[in-house]
Parts: sequence; structure tokens; C-alpha cells
Amino acid sequence: MLATKGYAAMAAKEPLQPFSFERREVGPRDVLITITHCGICHSDIHQARNEWGISLFPMVPGHEIVGTIARVGTEVTAFKVGDRAGIGCFVDSCRSCTACREGLEQYCDGGTVWTYSAQDKGGRLTQGGYSTQIVVDENYVLRIPASLSLAGAAPLLCAGITTYSPLRQWGVGRYHKLAVVGLGGLGHMAVKLAKAMGTDVTVLSTSEKKREDAQRLGATNFAVTSDPQTFTKLQGYFHYILDTVSAPHDYNVYLNLLKTDGTMILVGAPETPTTVEAFSLIFKRRRLAGSLIGGIKETQAMLDFCARHQIESDIELIPIQQVNEAYERVLKGDVRYRFVIDMASMK
Repeated sequence: MLATKGYAAMAAKEPLQPFSFERREVGPRDVLITITHCGICHSDIHQARNEWGISLFPMVPGHEIVGTIARVGTEVTAFKVGDRAGIGCFVDSCRSCTACREGLEQYCDGGTVWTYSAQDKGGRLTQGGYSTQIVVDENYVLRIPASLSLAGAAPLLCAGITTYSPLRQWGVGRYHKLAVVGLGGLGHMAVKLAKAMGTDVTVLSTSEKKREDAQRLGATNFAVTSDPQTFTKLQGYFHYILDTVSAPHDYNVYLNLLKTDGTMILVGAPETPTTVEAFSLIFKRRRLAGSLIGGIKETQAMLDFCARHQIESDIELIPIQQVNEAYERVLKGDVRYRFVIDMASMK
């Protein structure tokens, strides 16, 4: 077993603290990655505080993992020592169901093995990237293009693919009008990616302070949702809405901003249910959909797309010792736009 250092939540709502644990030995098809950076996702906070009721403890969060390969198994063919590599939200799947065969491992019928707060096929608790190293089967490892910085690429493994996948799935592109609800970790990536796809992007935010950033990131328009007139002026305006907000809010007022046959896609996950009125959908034949990250093939395509268009996440780099402060700042919206942990600080 491989002795590993990290930071963990020992129980729900407890502050994260230093934690020593063991990774499995490198198997024939495994790679060992020395973690250099790990992004902080809002879902890390939901999980560490058991707000979804599915958390397993002790928990080392983190599923926006990048680093370099330190060791490869005897049967590994896709990677070599020294390669830049990444791990996203999952580290295994059944590999035989229809979803897995189609490259949709995130929807695995046999059970996706999440990067942390899950059990692997051997019954061991998975632990995430707020740690010094990780061992993963090569089939679930991603290649980080050389033109991307490791720190700026880390959030692409969740925030990037979470927004890229629905844009591709629904064919959002040129001649479409897209609203991005919320300009946070997910929202700022959605704006960058959609802009690169040639889409007319409007940011809908509760804060007028986000206007300048929205324009800098590539949005064509900006509207403040705290102004009731916004929902009157923009009624029936958009082909698509990508809702990135993880706090409870009224879906119905946003659905009414869609054109006939428009689609609103949820990627944010509020901790409490939201009522959807039938007439918000029935009139104008609108659709309300959801999307969950992407498979390995699509995630690699996203990384390569970002490399071609020089897209990285806007980050604030922090030492691991500031992780609890960073959690509180995320909840206050006080980050532009993703915290990334410098794992060198573990030393």
C-alpha cells in the first residue's frame, strides 16, 4: 500500500483536517499520479457537509485533479512516466453496460465509481484529490494538453466538462441565443466555451457587479435577475438556457424566457426540490433537462477543444491550509472563479 497525505472531513459539517491514508499498489493497468493541483468544486462542499445525504466518511474531497505520472503498471500502453495527466469525477465503471460501451461512463448502469465518497470494486472507500497522489486505471485517466497550465486546467475536469457536455449534446452553436444563469465556477466556463462555439451568450446574474466580468469572458449581453423587468423584456428570447446555480431558485420564471421548443438545461444541483409548473412547459412546447459531466472520450475532447482555443479556468491558487476558509468564501460567492489547491503546500 502507498502511504498518502491529504485533507479530509471526518464527519458531516466538520472542518477539513490533515489526514493520512493508504492508496492501493499500482496494478498492471494502473498509473500513479503525483498530484500538483486540485480544484475546489461546490459539490465538494455539498458532499463534505452531507447535504445530499449520500456522503461516506472519512472523506478526502476533490475531483478536479491534475499532476504528472510517477509510475505505470506493466500493461499500461497509453501513458508513460512524466506525462501530464488528469482525473475527473469518476475512476471506474462496469465497462460492459450500454452506457459504458457508448462512452457515457458517467451514466453507468452497473454503478459509476466516483473519485471520492464511494466504494471501489474491492469495497475500499475512494478518496479524492486533496491529497499528494492517486492510483487509477489508465482507462479513466485524461491527458492534459501541453498548452494548458496545470493549475488552470484542473477545474476543466468538472466545471469544464459539466458545461461543455450539454452544449455539445443539444447542439448549441452559431445562430443560437443562450442564457447562462449564474456567473460562478460553472457559469464562467459556460460563457468561455459557448463563445468559442460561436454562440450569442447572455449572462443572467443577481449581481450587477458581474457585468464587467461577463463581458470580459465573452458574453454579448448581461441582465440582472433581481430586476423584475428582466423577465418581461427577455420573455421568449432564448433558444437555450444553461442553469448553473446550486442555490434554490424558481425555474418557472426562467422557462418563460425560452422560445417555442426551447430547452433549459440544469447543471447546478440545489439541495432542496423546486416546483415546476406544467404551463411553463406546455405553452411553447418547452423542455426542462439535466446533464451530468461527460464520459472519458468527451472529456478528452473538451480538453483538446480548450487547448485549441486557449481556454482555462479563472482561478485563485491557495495552499491546502486555507481550504476551510475557501469553502466559506465559495458559499459567499467570493471567488473569481475557481479555487485551486497547490498541492506543493502539503510538503
